[in-house]
Amino acid sequence: MISVYDTLTRSKRELLPRVPGRVDIYVCGVTPYDDAHVGHARPSVFWDVVRRYLEYRGYRVRIVQNFTDIDDKIIARAREMNLDPLELSRRYARRYQEDMAALGVLPVDHYPRVSDHIAEIVAFVERLIEKGFAYESQGDVYFDVDEFPAYGKLSGRSREELKAGARVEVGEHKRNPEDFALWKAAKPGEPAWPSPWGPGRPGWHIECSAMALHYLGNGFDLHGGGLELVFPHHENEIAQSEAYTGQAPFVRYWVHNGLVTMREEKMSKSLKNFVTLRELLQRYPAAAVRLFLLSAHYRVPLEFTPARVEEAARAQARLQNAAEGLQRVLSASVTWNEGGREAALELAEAAGKVRERFIAAMDDDFNTPQALAALFDLARQVNSATTLLERGGAMRLEGELRTACGQAREIMRELGDILGVWGSQERAKAGAAPVKGVPKNVPVEELVDLLLEVRLKARERKDWVLADAVRDGLQRLGFEVQDTGAGTRWRWLGTDSGRRPH
Repeated sequence: MISVYDTLTRSKRELLPRVPGRVDIYVCGVTPYDDAHVGHARPSVFWDVVRRYLEYRGYRVRIVQNFTDIDDKIIARAREMNLDPLELSRRYARRYQEDMAALGVLPVDHYPRVSDHIAEIVAFVERLIEKGFAYESQGDVYFDVDEFPAYGKLSGRSREELKAGARVEVGEHKRNPEDFALWKAAKPGEPAWPSPWGPGRPGWHIECSAMALHYLGNGFDLHGGGLELVFPHHENEIAQSEAYTGQAPFVRYWVHNGLVTMREEKMSKSLKNFVTLRELLQRYPAAAVRLFLLSAHYRVPLEFTPARVEEAARAQARLQNAAEGLQRVLSASVTWNEGGREAALELAEAAGKVRERFIAAMDDDFNTPQALAALFDLARQVNSATTLLERGGAMRLEGELRTACGQAREIMRELGDILGVWGSQERAKAGAAPVKGVPKNVPVEELVDLLLEVRLKARERKDWVLADAVRDGLQRLGFEVQDTGAGTRWRWLGTDSGRRPH
């Protein structure tokens, strides 16, 4: 049973998807007006791991992650750079996707942009006005919080607290200070779109409701975002969405990640205390950065320091060395002593128990620190076993011993793949891409497919050494091989991609 901590109920709940066997997820994305920093990477890596794990457990996963491509910050930055705001946001949205690919984050199903969904947003606001939940005021449209009695249920704030903390900004014409903007009247020099209330642009909160309902429908499974979005953004999403549909819940489980901090303050561009992901990836392997981001439970704050990333890099190297040691043992044509025989059998048994611990940790609200602890325990056991095996002796590693080591290697690979700590990168589309530098008359695709057929036959015979040799040989040549529920896929990463450790 997979349990998830739900912010709304403040409790762990069993994950029961709306559609059996499928999990639908909406994640609040970035406002692209500058390069992504480490704080942006944390939720992306977390949801990438959630997706990988759910697929490992047999679910089909759909993820939607938006870009807020029109916003006050984008407009201000575009003025500084003398660019069109939409051109600026497109540029940095593209760079964000490049950064996530470099970090090994798999692409999601949809990356909707606000500017592409104005029609849906206008229709959404019109419906709220028709139902009495919103009102127009001098070209602006506001949600009337008084008309939604459940307002505050996500954040736990009472109406008295909300009234005490609410403010009316200059130029706003609200009935109540707590009311929030659904549509903003156009200002000189700002992007605007036509609407029944005059030219303007959407408010911040309405975009996610409109796009989530458009792509996933009402009552979808998981809604993610940083803890700072609980109020007002997600509180407002619930109010306007449930008012619009007339049905609760808008979302079955609200999942919020803790912030990345630097010198005990939230990492943010406004505070100028941030490190861009591009800077970090110039100094450390992507797998080490992922390991750092997964080293704390997703719901707690994560303090960024260079020392902690250095520590993660050393830890990732230990994992890699253990995996390479096991591969070396499986590939070697030497003989082993009696102690090695016992070590190989014990390793296979230990690997199975580690997989059980890993699954139990991930089932418990995606506890990546505990999952990593299990994987590192397996690495230590691998190191002990390979040390014994490599001493040599009178017994050949064959039959049940080779199978035992092969099973341990497969388990180590699959657990590391879920967390993405082997350093694989999604830098090309799945499938047989043309290979740069190879003459067109050389049938590269057919050759790779032929080798994978040989590997498949070897796996069917449980000849792990040959199967692994084919896979590792292809990786050394720049091809990544992925075993999926739909079969084996390969992609060209290039000869500069480096070797994966398994």
